[in-house]
Amino acid sequence: MCTGANYTTRDHYFGRNLDLEFSYNETVTVTPRNFPFAFRRSESLVTHHAMIGMATIADGYPLYYDATNEQGLSMAGLNFPGNAVYHPEAPGRTNITPFEFIPWILGQFETVGEVKSALETMNLVDISFNETFPLSPLHWIISDRTESITVESVAEGLRVYDNPVGVLTNNPPFDMQMFNLNNFMHLSKHPPETHFSDELEFDVYSRGMGAIGLPGDLSSASRFVKAAFTKLNSVSGETESESISQFFQILGSVAQQRGCVEVSPDEFEITIYSSCCNTDTGVYYYTTYENSRITAVDMHREDLDGRALIDYPLIHEQQILRQN
Repeated sequence: MCTGANYTTRDHYFGRNLDLEFSYNETVTVTPRNFPFAFRRSESLVTHHAMIGMATIADGYPLYYDATNEQGLSMAGLNFPGNAVYHPEAPGRTNITPFEFIPWILGQFETVGEVKSALETMNLVDISFNETFPLSPLHWIISDRTESITVESVAEGLRVYDNPVGVLTNNPPFDMQMFNLNNFMHLSKHPPETHFSDELEFDVYSRGMGAIGLPGDLSSASRFVKAAFTKLNSVSGETESESISQFFQILGSVAQQRGCVEVSPDEFEITIYSSCCNTDTGVYYYTTYENSRITAVDMHREDLDGRALIDYPLIHEQQILRQN
């Protein structure tokens, strides 16, 4: 499962945890403006906005998990099993396969408002990349500096929700996740006030008691509540160091540790990587499960007018600074 989030200080930041039990050899991938994007049921994009993000490159094609374009528009796909439904090709609509969805959106648009208009005529088509890479059941968070939306392709069709918390996890569907927040409206960053009874005296014996009841388990519904509470109450300075450090702390509050979520005997879901892209500068930061040092790739240090993909393998080995 996964968690995606936005955070804004002086700049805007977008990123996610990828939680799985295996890796597809993903790399930080920069797609320049003149890399030709071919689509199965729609016209190709010969030129487009450049983008940077995490992708598996298969047959020369970047299968993006999350990405940000040079205009600051960002998008991530998160697991949505049991609810995601892709449809047959629909005449008169823009038919895009799920694995093309991120490049099709980020290649053309600059704002969430533009994306909303394009989604009115979109149909996500049930066409896999190939036999090795069948379609994953996904839903998506799309964000710019000022707003976010969640997009879900379900049996009834394409659903687009305003996302005021700027957070996404997995199941249940987004409208149910938002409704579930009503059950936690009493949580607070402040010390609790007594409402239990006027006849008893209570002792606030610990800091943080205003958030008693905040979920701490690793289910997607609980991670949504915890990530939303943490993100919406987070405070940091406006420097790049302070901002990205706080963003990784937000993601760390819902990270998955090996051994806590068993998928099968001796196989566990972990947070394979965490990402944080400064959408204003195009710098993509990441950590991996084994390497907690933050690594950065700057898209603007590449030739963005080129035609070839640029990719950087993830640094998985732990990097430790020894002070003596």
